[in-house]
Amino acid sequence: HVQLVESGGGSVQAGGSLRLSCAASGYAYRPVFMAWFRQPQGKEREGVAAISTGAGDTYYADTVKGRFTISRDNANNTMYLQMNNLKPEDSAMYYCAASLWGLVPERVFSLPEYKSLGQGTQVTVS
Repeated sequence: HVQLVESGGGSVQAGGSLRLSCAASGYAYRPVFMAWFRQPQGKEREGVAAISTGAGDTYYADTVKGRFTISRDNANNTMYLQMNNLKPEDSAMYYCAASLWGLVPERVFSLPEYKSLGQGTQVTVS
């Protein structure tokens, strides 16, 4: 069972930056896909960015392309989300998710494909 712990959230002014981290542990096999989801208050959870931990293929929601960068450090079992030029509409609880199997591009932002989900870290942009 993969355990995920997010960190790095906080409050920032519009145009600012934050870097989220997701530490993974408790697994016998490294997750094949990892992703960041977010849930603005009162809205549904949505996919933000995803990465294949082997090849490093990355996927982004249109709303964050060019501003967010997802990366991973397999040696330290950690995934990151660098968020630049933040906007108020980026305010949300951000969750880290992990899948133990490969995903086709059409499914990388489908939350049921990920069997492990962290507790979340809050990002507030004013």
